[in-house]
Amino acid sequence: MRRIEKIGNTLKGLNAAVSRFPVTAAFLLAIAILNSIDIADDTKDYFKYILVLIVGSVLGAVFQVIYERFFYKSFARLILTGTALLLTFGYYLIIEPLPRVTVEAGMRTIVALFVLFIAFLLLPVVKSRISFNESFMAAFKALFIALFYSLVLYAGVSIIIAGINTLLFPVDSDAYAHAANIIFVLFATIYFLALIPVYPKGKENDEEDIRKEEIAHSKAVCPRFLEVLISYIIIPLTAVFTVILLIYIIINIGGRFWTDNLLEPMLVAYSIVVIIVYILSSRLNNNFAMLFKKIVPKAMIPIVVFQTVASILKISDSGITHSRYYAILYGIFAALAGIAFSILPVEKNGIVAAMLIVFSTISVVPPVDAFTVSRINQINRLEDVLIKNNMLQNNQVTPNSSLSSEDKQKITGAINYLEKMEYTKYISWLPEDYDFYSTFGFSRYDLPDKDRTYINLVLEQGAPVNIEGYDYLFRTSIFFAGQEGTTEQLGVIEKDGVKYTLNKKVSGGVCDIYISDQAGNTVISASTKEFFERFEDYSSISTVISVEEATYRVENGRASIAIVLQILDMEQNSDTTYYNAEVYVLAGIK
Repeated sequence: MRRIEKIGNTLKGLNAAVSRFPVTAAFLLAIAILNSIDIADDTKDYFKYILVLIVGSVLGAVFQVIYERFFYKSFARLILTGTALLLTFGYYLIIEPLPRVTVEAGMRTIVALFVLFIAFLLLPVVKSRISFNESFMAAFKALFIALFYSLVLYAGVSIIIAGINTLLFPVDSDAYAHAANIIFVLFATIYFLALIPVYPKGKENDEEDIRKEEIAHSKAVCPRFLEVLISYIIIPLTAVFTVILLIYIIINIGGRFWTDNLLEPMLVAYSIVVIIVYILSSRLNNNFAMLFKKIVPKAMIPIVVFQTVASILKISDSGITHSRYYAILYGIFAALAGIAFSILPVEKNGIVAAMLIVFSTISVVPPVDAFTVSRINQINRLEDVLIKNNMLQNNQVTPNSSLSSEDKQKITGAINYLEKMEYTKYISWLPEDYDFYSTFGFSRYDLPDKDRTYINLVLEQGAPVNIEGYDYLFRTSIFFAGQEGTTEQLGVIEKDGVKYTLNKKVSGGVCDIYISDQAGNTVISASTKEFFERFEDYSSISTVISVEEATYRVENGRASIAIVLQILDMEQNSDTTYYNAEVYVLAGIK
């Protein structure tokens, strides 16, 4: 009976959550429906529409908690609901004309959703007897419980589907995806919302508010297992890692620290962990938690300050990108958060959440947002190098192959970033269909130094290969490293009743692909070593190349061979160059 009662209470909670967040529930249902359509038929792209629905669902939840905290009349709820729908429609008008969701559009959306989520946690407890720490803990518990139950439910449903498929009748493999869609999009999210308490409006001596406050406090209690996990595992590990970072900074403050690119994401992740653990441990009173709250936030301040300075200094090397902008902006926020944690009581942690909302909003609002700033900086950086080398005059570029390695690297880095972010359309002097080599006078893959020893090249995915003029297509692997090899027949070619063979021979560090006639005489030969040597100066460790770059042709009066590179791994040392490749071989007899 108790189990049935618990199930009944859970269903009542889900129903109450739908009634409490009707806009969010409606958008979630629409997301699940679109996902189901996409699972059944993936020929159309619904990503933009799903993104709009996600934004709408979060907006609906935020405006609902605003109503619960600050308003009393139902009319106010209607106005706030209409505002959420209007903002969702506005977002749709912004994103719908885009042919696809760009990196910038995706990043702006992610940041906006993050701001809305923090607002969802902060706004219900503004000027409330409930602290932000309690709101955060209640949401953290709700998220953990909802995910745990959803995973268990999905595991059970998957076992049932597998059982039916094995014992009764075949089940389409899409059934697993449909089950995951319903469980994680609908059940998990609505169950999470069902566990979020309704916070009091702030009326003193109001019985309803007192009841809500008691429920909120009870849902914000840290479970014993989580208290043990935080206090005796996460906090000691974080403290030890803090000491390691401080020692590393002290030892390398004179040199390596300022150039270690791997340290930047590590320190960002470290500070995020410290802030989350601090908030989660704010109501814990054991010795480990108390020491952590007193010491680690103060130790975090110099760590993030030094890293922020290092990130600023690296701008001179690669300019401002949106990722570096966020690293610097987050470093400033983390330093201020560390100061706030050090001087303010834990009940005031809502100030840190408010700062996070402000900083995140700044990062997406022009003209000081990450994307406008990075675009302007990279274009200016590119133009400065061109002007310095007399390559940009009267809004036209003059190719120059004699640039220094540093200037080549700056031009290549700026162009690569602007292309990735689809910002080249903002450069008036750069044609839409420009070719890098003919525009700037050097290959974007020119190696600025000879320190790299490993290069990986991959043919552009989906690129068509022109087979006109050839009779046969073969596929083969090539591996050689300066050692003697063997001859391998790749296939037989027949033309006008005469048979020829296509062969591959590795010998003395050279791999030749050749056609021989019935008497064993070579008709035509192509050296793959000569072909691969084209790529020895490519600077990028992993590069996607076009069909033109990936094709090597040899022909004479009797035959023709074309080698089209699919994948090439090339490793160089002082003595030998090692090649490992997958290629297409086109062969034709005249």
